[in-house]
Amino acid sequence: MKIQLKQLFDIVGERKEIDYKIPLDELDGYKAVSFKTPVSINGEVENRAGIVTLKIHVSFVLNHVCDRCLKNFEREYHYDFEHTIVRSSQKEDDEHIVCENMVLDLNELAISDLLLQLPSKILCKEDCKGLCFVCGQNLNEASCECSKS
Repeated sequence: MKIQLKQLFDIVGERKEIDYKIPLDELDGYKAVSFKTPVSINGEVENRAGIVTLKIHVSFVLNHVCDRCLKNFEREYHYDFEHTIVRSSQKEDDEHIVCENMVLDLNELAISDLLLQLPSKILCKEDCKGLCFVCGQNLNEASCECSKS
């Protein structure tokens, strides 16, 4: 979804509500993660005292494979993001989103935010025991005799 920001930049007090979903077919290009549901995005972009701020809540479900025991599972995620949007910037920084053409690609920004927020190690549960290094038994389901020998 692309948001036209000209009116928001020009009129103090202007506000635009955001409530939509990024469909699964648009999420297929992200091979690092497997989306089970569309990404739901809601929030607002507002010009308050000449400062344009974007606040969004993002929720979605991912399919995962546990990094320790290789079990398939699903997990629901909810994240809140806030950005200050500017027309241009004199310096390069990570604090502002620059929209020189006054159009914000919200899909790209939201997906970038959520990918950076995801944990680097995904476990099916916090105390996952993983697999036996010798026989491959999932130690969450049963113990094995390998470590006793």
